[in-house]
Amino acid sequence: MGIPEPDCLFCRIAAGEESAHLVLEDDLCVAFLDSRPLFHGHTLLIPRAHHETLPDLPAELVEPFFARAQQLAVAVPKATGARGSFVAMNNVVSQSVPHLHTHVVPRVPKDGLRGFFWPRTKYESDEQAATIAAGISAALA
Repeated sequence: MGIPEPDCLFCRIAAGEESAHLVLEDDLCVAFLDSRPLFHGHTLLIPRAHHETLPDLPAELVEPFFARAQQLAVAVPKATGARGSFVAMNNVVSQSVPHLHTHVVPRVPKDGLRGFFWPRTKYESDEQAATIAAGISAALA
């Protein structure tokens, strides 16, 4: 585990081989906008190395990974004008890409999220997604 998987979409994004609207990029992690967001600003945080689930993540990477999730939990609402965030992770079941990823979703009261049946939205354009990604990156600074 930990070696990039050529068939993994998220490994290809981390390597720069697939396009994504990046909001954070360092030696350990990459964060980018979800292409099918619950709400605009919905961000995915991944370890750069391929680890499929949280139990697969080496112990020494847990704290720095979640420190970045904590930073995003501040930056995403700040950049989107939301009141808070929803931070979640699936392991195997409902994990659409088998590469560990944490969702950071901006939230406002009465936004319609109830239970686990969530409507997905789309960005109106690539430019809109790029503007939101840049705003989250700036909020991280």
